[in-house]
Amino acid sequence: MGQTVPNYIGPIPSRIFVEIKSLSSSSKKHIFVVKTGNSAVRCSQTHGRSTNYNSDMKVLLTGAAGFIGAAVGRTLLARGDEVVGLDNLNDYYDPELKKSRLSLMDQDPGFEFLEMDCADRDGMARVFSNHRFDRVVHLAAQAGVRYSIENPFAYTESNITGFLSILEGCRHSGIEHLVYASSSSVYGGNQSLPFSVRDAVDHPISLYAVTKKSNELMAHTYSHLFGLPATGLRFFTVYGPWGRPDMAPFLFTKAILNGEPIRLFNHGQHTRDFTYIDDIVAGVIGSLDKVATPDPDFDPKEPHPGGGKAPWRVYNMGRGEQVKLIDYVRIFEKTLGREAKLEMLPLQDGDLKDTSANIESIKQDIGYSPKVSVEEGIPQFLEWYCDYFKVKTG
Repeated sequence: MGQTVPNYIGPIPSRIFVEIKSLSSSSKKHIFVVKTGNSAVRCSQTHGRSTNYNSDMKVLLTGAAGFIGAAVGRTLLARGDEVVGLDNLNDYYDPELKKSRLSLMDQDPGFEFLEMDCADRDGMARVFSNHRFDRVVHLAAQAGVRYSIENPFAYTESNITGFLSILEGCRHSGIEHLVYASSSSVYGGNQSLPFSVRDAVDHPISLYAVTKKSNELMAHTYSHLFGLPATGLRFFTVYGPWGRPDMAPFLFTKAILNGEPIRLFNHGQHTRDFTYIDDIVAGVIGSLDKVATPDPDFDPKEPHPGGGKAPWRVYNMGRGEQVKLIDYVRIFEKTLGREAKLEMLPLQDGDLKDTSANIESIKQDIGYSPKVSVEEGIPQFLEWYCDYFKVKTG
């Protein structure tokens, strides 16, 4: 075991030797061991803020038990941030999976969990009042395009009312930066590929998409009126370990292992920009660390939906690569060593036929660079799936 290094709170002293132990360019976080004589202290500096290394930023993370939320939470904790995670643990899918995700964080002294719904206006006001958050990552939402057709009120309650509670909390608490989840679904009837944040998104084809576009507009309004820096991230078909049971990787894997048919809509011919969870996490945290600013090139005489004069940004977060769904299935077959039974069906209501993300702006602004292809990512998902559910494929 090496020497224990005590924590230091305060500015980095001058005229002493400073040894840089690690530097993360994506998080703009510098971790130092500061040596003074025979002693050493550990500290960090992020965006000009010098604080305790073990509590560099205090972040409110909503949807903390969700697929993306739990992965973001683990990464924030690992780099030394303090995280207050919030989730209502609803039964849209098995709450036990959500609790299992939380169990990976709940032993960390920098983590606190609150079981609460963002739509609880008074409860959320208390959360903001009782904590001094630096930044907010809002990932809580009622997910699912198809479910929004069956249960529309769940979407307005969670995605509109809940988001308003977050905006009000940020407004009254001096939050440095709000990062929130949007969706590729906002592109709706747009068939110009790849999708660009400069494209008009005025033709949604699901209520879920409407709520996500509404979030972007609400955030812009608060940025304009109250100077709240806000960044919206349009996620493109996220997959990977600890994913959602209603998504294709779970459904395909279960069907293949059980010898059941996979229902392939649009006869498996539609395409998706599948994005691995690790790349999404890197993008979320990179966005959190890069506080939104007004777009210097924005011309109000020729406005576009991706920027503005307020400290507000919207980015696509995909891999930038189209994969046909039938080809996606073939990778599962190859990895599992089993042939899938396929039930070919027409395109389903609410589904986009094709998605593809133009990611140039997020590459330029925060250095986002997705690494993991579907050929690499699917085997990693399957390894986790078989371990978690105790499945033997041999």
